[in-house]
Amino acid sequence: MAPPFSWLRPEPHGLYITPADAWIDPARPVDLALVTHGHADHARGGHGRTVATPETLAIMGLRYGVVEAGSLPVAYGETVTLRGDVRATYVPAGHVLGSAQILLEHAGERVVITGDYKRRADPTCPPFEVTACDVFVTEATFGLPLFKHPPIADEMAKLLGARENEEGRCVLVGAYALGKAQRVIAELRAAGFTETIWLHGAMERMCRLYEDHGVDLGDLKAVAGVPKNALANAIVVCPPSALNDRWSRRLPEPITAMASGWMRVRQRARQRGVELPLIISDHADWDELTTTIAQVNPAETWITHGREEALLRWCELTQRKARALALVGYEDEDD
Repeated sequence: MAPPFSWLRPEPHGLYITPADAWIDPARPVDLALVTHGHADHARGGHGRTVATPETLAIMGLRYGVVEAGSLPVAYGETVTLRGDVRATYVPAGHVLGSAQILLEHAGERVVITGDYKRRADPTCPPFEVTACDVFVTEATFGLPLFKHPPIADEMAKLLGARENEEGRCVLVGAYALGKAQRVIAELRAAGFTETIWLHGAMERMCRLYEDHGVDLGDLKAVAGVPKNALANAIVVCPPSALNDRWSRRLPEPITAMASGWMRVRQRARQRGVELPLIISDHADWDELTTTIAQVNPAETWITHGREEALLRWCELTQRKARALALVGYEDEDD
């Protein structure tokens, strides 16, 4: 008899499903890829066939030019049967639009690969669903006890307060173009901000894609061609790379803000030249990682792309079987 879970093999460039000859989030082109979400450290072009949610496929099409003929859309809750009698079901991960956990079933065993996930409510995507399994493959991006994300309402209050207290200046928010920017905009709307939110040109197409998939972001306009004085007291959203480049000089004395879970680390904020750190993450924090493992209560936990050692030690201290996968090619993409 084969050892348990021998059909799912961690390789340096991804998780390989042996009987299906398929990969989860492979770091290089393969014949058959099951993709959890559209961030570049999980989704890449060049595969023979890509299986993902319709939203993720749309994101990949926008970002990487994935050919529709080589893709298979799978809705949340839908199950597809792969070669070798492997069943794959896509379950919401709560990370960004279209993000999914992938439940694999084979030989009476259940494995959940989470990709990236968060447990906080997010108006731009369905919430994470706890799914029973034998093996739980979890990220550990913020897998240290110091990472405890504050309520997002508090961070929105900081952002709106800075705008109100600095007459004539604008607030320039650095936010990753996929997921973080749209979440910041949606949370500002939830906080009652109804004015125009201005966008760097690099943010426009992804925001429109979100709107095309039913996410209401309110009045958005591009900064290009707008007189400098028209942006006084405005909120402008840009990629993190644009916070301190020549593009930002066209704005009226911008207050530089950055929306990222890494803003918990003051040195990171100082290195970026950020005046207003906003601790807003699309990943689970330490408490949410450990709570999720406890809720799923798998026979085994596999830990990947992040602070593997601390979460591995927590599993050991709580008598949970665990292993670190040490997959390559996974980054946090300016969470």
